[in-house]
Amino acid sequence: MKSFIPHDVGHALSDPKWVNAMHEELEKFERNRVWVLVEPPPHCNPIGTKWVFKNKQGDDGVVVRNKARLVAQGFCQKEGTDYEETFAPIARLEAIHILLAFAASQGFKLFQMDVKSAFLNGFIEEEVNVRQPPGFEHPKFPNRVFKL
Repeated sequence: MKSFIPHDVGHALSDPKWVNAMHEELEKFERNRVWVLVEPPPHCNPIGTKWVFKNKQGDDGVVVRNKARLVAQGFCQKEGTDYEETFAPIARLEAIHILLAFAASQGFKLFQMDVKSAFLNGFIEEEVNVRQPPGFEHPKFPNRVFKL
């Protein structure tokens, strides 16, 4: 697999391997029931979306797969208008140190794991609408938005 990384969605759409990577990302959204295509509500200020592309490499440095990630352009939102607060579920470093010290003192084995597409498994209390992904707009409903 070549190590070409597209500089924009138009460039990516010209390569079947990148198109496949984008389809894989969108399938995760569908499989996890992340969104539904709707008419934009009145006074809707949908968040834009953007594709980010990256080559995943094996231990030998050879490209093993292309990864396309769809991201929301949340920087366009205004606090107090489009959202009330932000939250990131992370552990404090002190808590991790205590856990590691306790596990070591008790002889416990600790395991680490990664949840693929973890951000797709959360719940949102607010109504959030995003624009359709560039290059993948619905042909019959190009002006609709995805409600998360």
